[in-house]
Amino acid sequence: MQIDGNIIFLRVSDIERSHTFYVKGLGLSLVVDQGDCQIYRLTDTSYLGVCERPEPVASNVIVTIVSDDVAGWHERFVSAGADVDGPPRDHLEYRIHHFFAKDPDGHLIEVQRFWNADWAGSVT
Repeated sequence: MQIDGNIIFLRVSDIERSHTFYVKGLGLSLVVDQGDCQIYRLTDTSYLGVCERPEPVASNVIVTIVSDDVAGWHERFVSAGADVDGPPRDHLEYRIHHFFAKDPDGHLIEVQRFWNADWAGSVT
């Protein structure tokens, strides 16, 4: 199984304020705009995502593995004894196929495949 890239997602309270900070303040490039989630390029295969979430969540950080083999990663997480939130599934709004799991310390890990194979090539 190959890892094609990674995204670290942060929970933010104001998506516009975060956008201004990351683009104008830090000079990052927006590559995906999903409305309440935005993804910025850090390196060729590493990204920072911010999602506006006003409600409390269990974790403010999500490590996302981007891979074409979501099902294979799901099997690997299950075999490793990870707590997974169910089988891989499509998320219509974000146009991804994904699942979530927790590591032994409860950190949230997502594995996903974008429906658009060129997801980081332009703002969608």
